[in-house]
Amino acid sequence: MRKSSAVAAMVAALFIGPVSHAEPVARFAEVTYQATDQASPDAPGTFRNPILPGFHPDPSIVRSGDDFYLVTSTFAWFPGMPVFHSRDLVNWRLVGHAIDRPGQVNFKDLGITRGIFAPAITVHDGRFYIFTTCVDCGGNFFVTAERPEGPWSDPVWLDFEGIDPSLFVDDDGRAWVLNNGAPVGEPRYDGHRALWIQQIDLTAGKMVGPRKVLVDGGVNPADKPIWAEGPHIYKVGDWYYLMAAEGGTAEDHSETIYRSRKVDGPYEPGPRNPILTQRNLAPGRPDRVEATGHADLVRLDDGSWWGVFLATRPFAEQSTLLGRETWLLPVRWVNGWPVFLEPGESVPFTSPRPNLPPFQGTDWTSWTDRFSAGDLSPEWLRMRSPRSEPWFALGGAGLELTARGDTAGGTGQPSFLGRRLRHPSAIYTTRVTFAPERDGDFAGLLALIDQDHFLAFGIEQNEGMRVLTIRKRSAATQPEGGELTDSVPLSEQGEVELQLAIDRGQADLRWRPAGSDGWHAIAEDVDVEYLSSVHAGLFTGVLVGPYAVSGPR
Repeated sequence: MRKSSAVAAMVAALFIGPVSHAEPVARFAEVTYQATDQASPDAPGTFRNPILPGFHPDPSIVRSGDDFYLVTSTFAWFPGMPVFHSRDLVNWRLVGHAIDRPGQVNFKDLGITRGIFAPAITVHDGRFYIFTTCVDCGGNFFVTAERPEGPWSDPVWLDFEGIDPSLFVDDDGRAWVLNNGAPVGEPRYDGHRALWIQQIDLTAGKMVGPRKVLVDGGVNPADKPIWAEGPHIYKVGDWYYLMAAEGGTAEDHSETIYRSRKVDGPYEPGPRNPILTQRNLAPGRPDRVEATGHADLVRLDDGSWWGVFLATRPFAEQSTLLGRETWLLPVRWVNGWPVFLEPGESVPFTSPRPNLPPFQGTDWTSWTDRFSAGDLSPEWLRMRSPRSEPWFALGGAGLELTARGDTAGGTGQPSFLGRRLRHPSAIYTTRVTFAPERDGDFAGLLALIDQDHFLAFGIEQNEGMRVLTIRKRSAATQPEGGELTDSVPLSEQGEVELQLAIDRGQADLRWRPAGSDGWHAIAEDVDVEYLSSVHAGLFTGVLVGPYAVSGPR
């Protein structure tokens, strides 16, 4: 994957260094990913959704000349707030992260589903801004950069309640921040929120003037709408359009529209709302897409409008290991109002392409990482904030991962590097060398959606023996290191290959001595539905990668 030299240098500085060998060290020669349910090639002139497969919720997009930039939520994963670049809206490249160094924010001890919520990207006077919220870690802030690739500034913290801030700069130069906040007075029901607006002095980084409610509750207050959030304002002609999500982030999620002659209202809802939703559609329909909402709009030179939004691809009910993904659809204007889909219309998986020159994006369907020295892909994420002590290094042997006491189920930073599961069916394979020293020493592959839901498969010492084990955690009441579910003796002392094959809600786990033919199954048709986002707050998706942990010392 291509990335700027600045990004590579930043990643190298953060992630790569000498590792203390006081604890046992696992060596991963490589990790590979291969999607196994690839769709047929798209017909000429069409594209296929999602445009960012896997865990990429709450997309926000901005146009700068011929370039488009997009950011998504990352919660308590680091580096945070990925910045993607495209020129055709369909194919994208990761060019950096807005949270990419120690000290910007502090995710210490957070649950994985806290942290960075709903970033919103804007460009004004040649400078890029991202407004967002760090939930349970400081509140609302913005960062700025001269180039979307970075470097991004330290956070400028803002003093107002709520989440999901976004920036709108009017033709007269006045800058406004709108966000989801508590309603005036006591909430009338659970999930009752309001959309607020207030001016901001961008130079001083301070809110100014009164704060005002734009929408109380949602489109139809009598229906007790929940979680009005993710607001954006667009000026089209003499109208200001306010677009926001509503209905929660599960199957009732939707996108709604309002307009006004004044930026600070009053706003009237459109004649047909929601303008995007999949609720009330038949649950047994083929190629089902759910949870659509949290959208953002962009206009092209040909006058066409396009919208990015989040949606899910469940394999059963609302269960998906992929989390919420980023999708793209054309937006039509009907009698002065934008519309994604007609009522009852399903989200299509293929649509006509935007009228833009093709852009060379990223092939998400397969990759191999051999961990060359000094070149760790920014696709690898770790849990929570950086730690001062190095626990992994790159070199001729690949990735060296020190087995430390922090477990996947704790609130520290375990020795784990994960990359997003991007397809309903895919295979991860790795080659690992590990000599456990005490009971509980473990190294292998970890599939994790949050600290309470994971599956670990690898080499472990158990009762003095070197074995292959499977450990899983499906509830907070289970041990932080996971419960042992399967174990087979491992007499070989050399390099071992591990394979985790995920197919929607099931998985096969296999192994073999490195270089040998044929795979040995340790467990097949393992139920991994518990890794679905519905069990983890509906926020994140599964990440998989190398993991090492030490037993009690």
